[in-house]
Order: sequence, then structure tokens, then C-alpha cells
Amino acid sequence: MKLSSLFSKDTHRPRITAFDFIKYIGPGLLVTVGFIDPGNWASNIAAGSDYGYKLLWMVTLSTIMLVILQHNAAHLGIVTGDCLSESATKHLKPWTKNIILSTAILASISTAMAEILGGAIALQMLFKIPLRIGSMIILIFVIWMLISNSYKILERWIIGFVSIIGLCFIIELTLVNVDWPVALQAWITPSFPKGSTLIIMSVLGAVVMPHNLFLHSEIIQSRQWNLQDKAVIEKQLKYEYLDTIFSMSIGWAINSAMILIAASVFFTNGVKITELNQAYELLVPLLGSGAAVIFAMALLFAGISSSVTAGMAGGSIYAGIFAEPYDIKDNHTKVGVLLTLVGATIVIFFISDPFMGLVYSQMALSIQLPITVFTLIYLTSKKSVMGTYVNSTFEKISLWTVGLIVALLNVLLFASFFA
Repeated sequence: MKLSSLFSKDTHRPRITAFDFIKYIGPGLLVTVGFIDPGNWASNIAAGSDYGYKLLWMVTLSTIMLVILQHNAAHLGIVTGDCLSESATKHLKPWTKNIILSTAILASISTAMAEILGGAIALQMLFKIPLRIGSMIILIFVIWMLISNSYKILERWIIGFVSIIGLCFIIELTLVNVDWPVALQAWITPSFPKGSTLIIMSVLGAVVMPHNLFLHSEIIQSRQWNLQDKAVIEKQLKYEYLDTIFSMSIGWAINSAMILIAASVFFTNGVKITELNQAYELLVPLLGSGAAVIFAMALLFAGISSSVTAGMAGGSIYAGIFAEPYDIKDNHTKVGVLLTLVGATIVIFFISDPFMGLVYSQMALSIQLPITVFTLIYLTSKKSVMGTYVNSTFEKISLWTVGLIVALLNVLLFASFFA
């Protein structure tokens, strides 16, 4: 189809069709994977098992914050044709850029550690494979996926994985008795049960992840759009926003399902869950072995898919240091991918307690996230970077409000580890 056929001859304005929207689905779902990674599983299951449905509102609020920031990252990629890492390299002083991007790579390694570890925990649940061997299996499979497949194929893989994860939770929900009236109210009514502060901070503060902001600004360019045409840019911005909302809504549903299941199964039976293995083992007597296997399968696919996106983010950040885009055939991208994934696996071999490994990874993210968030807002608020698409006053207020909330939550979360 010729580019000109996408627009009205009279007004040169982009037409809106359902088929066009379907074509734009993909980048947002890759980002959503980070929203349903193994680290979030632990927090959501703890929230449901300890407080029932009362903390469902956290998922709603965190999703709204995520949409605002991820849309801004995608906005940067569409308008400039550069990912966040490339933009930092081009528009910031070298010493500032080096600090930001080097800490971002460390954050990607930390993220990948949690994702690979989550996949290894799932392999242990399903096949009794030791964690370190399971981590190597996940590492090899993820590297194979990234090195041997093009972006479009990877996108289909991830969409398939997210679909399987969603299907697993739909099946799980049919096996439990959910108090839907109570749940519906909890989704929109903030509640702060005694002792829930740490879990609230963990869920709200960790939902926005540094690597996802870099990743979204990179993969949103995968459609190879003509950035010289203003009408094309505006159409991309419109459909990207719909893709982001649609994809984050799927993340909202899956995260909500985790809390619903934990509340319906564990909270009602007076069982508190502190580890994923514990949840798997207790599902067997409460719902049967089939439910436990489905739980582990969903965790496995979440671990694999989030490891893939963490590797892509690491490759994008490292390539951006050299003002280059993500390209798995390029050596800089390959180094970034391998540095992220292999580095994360090496760290796992030195961790004796898997739960503490997840804690340490969240600590690292808590330190780096504000740096990435405020770098993004700074760049998208500069007219020299964004031109006519610079953040409006309302967007600046929204972004700074969300950024400050996320930063405060992460500072408090980091401080809580030493309390």
C-alpha cells in the first residue's frame, strides 16, 4: 500500500481504521512484559494473601502512572527517531550521559537477574531443576531468541507468551471463588491496611522500570515510519497511545488476577505467602496439582519473555552510548545484550537466597529509576529535542507529578530495606 493511500486526499489527515490499530499493536505489549515480571508476582501475591482484595487499587494507580511515562518515552522515539539512550548521548554533556547510561546498564543487569531467576524458579517448580542450572537454561534460550530472530519475530513470540500468561490466569480464575462486588470497589477505592506500607511502596514504586523506558523509545520505531511527514508522525502518536493504553490494560488485568487469586485462595484460608515456591506448593492441596502447574507455566513464560525484553533494553542502552540504534547484527548491540544477560546470570551464581536476590534487584532499580525518569522528562520538555512536539504545560505537570511520586516511593522503598 502506498503511503499516500493512508490519508484523505482533501485534508491530508490520517484515517482511523480498526485494521490500522491492529497493525500498531506490539511495542506496548513488549513493555507490558516488564509489568508482569517475576518481581511483580511476589508483591502481588503477598498483597492478596495478606490483605485480600483491599490493595487492588494499587494496580489501577500504578497502571495510570505507567501509561503516562511510557507514552512519553514512546513520544520521544516517534518524534526524534532516537531512543532515550541515543537522545541522551546527543543532547547531554558526555560526563552526564556516561553516568546516566552506565547506571542504566547496571539497572538492566539487575532487572535481568530477577527475570532469569523467576524463570529458573518456574523450572524448579515444574521439573525439579536446580536454580543455577535452570538459570543457565533460561540464559541460553533467551540469547538464542535474541541473536537468531528479527524484531518482528520476537514481537510475535512475546505476544504469544503474554497470551499464554493471560490464558493461564483466566483458567486459574475459573477455579476460585472471587467476591466480585468487593473486588470492584477495591479497584477504585484506596485503602491502607495496617502494616501494608511496604507492599504498597513495592508495587507502586517498582511498576515503572528503567529499562522499559529505554526499550519503549527504541521499539516504537520498529515500523520504520517516515518521520519527515508531519501527518505520519501524528498518526503514529495517536495509535501509539492506543497501543500503550491497550497493552497496559492487559498488564492491569494480569496483575489484578494475581491479587484476586491470592486473595480468594490464600487470604480466605488464613495463609500468608512470602515466596513464589510457597505459593506453588500450597496451591496443590487447595486447588489441585493442575492449578499449581498452570501457575508455574505462567511464571515460566513471564520469566522468559521479561528476560528477552531486559536483554533488548540492555542492547539498546549500550548501542545508544555510541549514538547507534538497536540492531542485533551490530557488535555494540550484541555486547549490550550479552553484558546484560550473562552479567545477570553470573550474579545469580553468587546469591544463596533467591528471595534476597529479588530484594537486591529491587534495591538497585530503586536507586536508578529516578535518574532515568527525570532524564526522560528533561529531554521531552526541551524544544531543541522535540520541536513542535515538546511537552505541553499540562504534560509537564502530569509527568513531574508522576515522576516525583515514583521517585519518592522508590526512595522510601530503598530506605525500608535498612529499617
